[in-house]
Amino acid sequence: MEKRGRGAKPAAPAATPPAQAAPKKERRPSMFEKEAYAQILRERLRESFHDVQYVEPPFDDSIADIGKEWKSALAKLKFANSYRMEPLKKFQAHSVEIKVQQILKESLKDVKYDDKVFSHLSLELADRILSAVKEFGYHRYKFIIKILFIQKTGQAINIASRWIWDVAWDSWVEAKHETESYVALALVFALYCE
Repeated sequence: MEKRGRGAKPAAPAATPPAQAAPKKERRPSMFEKEAYAQILRERLRESFHDVQYVEPPFDDSIADIGKEWKSALAKLKFANSYRMEPLKKFQAHSVEIKVQQILKESLKDVKYDDKVFSHLSLELADRILSAVKEFGYHRYKFIIKILFIQKTGQAINIASRWIWDVAWDSWVEAKHETESYVALALVFALYCE
């Protein structure tokens, strides 16, 4: 037992174990190892806005150009402002209307009215129409496709849409397919993004 108080000598400190050497840093894997490639990319891009899931590195004999290929695989395309205020190719409603009408006729040729079937069919039609409209090659246009199926029960219906848009470049198309039991209406809105 230790005495504490006046004149008491301070207790000697207990023996401390010898300082351990700092652990060696693991050697970073080579960038030419297939498994290490994604890890190296994550380390390099930790502070950036990219999120690297996995990039397959090119393994071939052209080692000299390998850095360029890796950089091009990571880069997102960035374009300089063109300050173009009008489209290269203006939206031509007539040609799009013919194509949409053709898609409606082909898809709804022998279809009877069924609200459960039409919920899935409207999504498929919208996707088909969107891909067909994109094939026309209208650059910088965004498209909104609206498909309506209306059962014929002797009622009248009014459909209205309101948009804020540029009258010079934005447009819309309507295509209709009518049978004994229903009316299918496809609306395509083309909005030019400067």
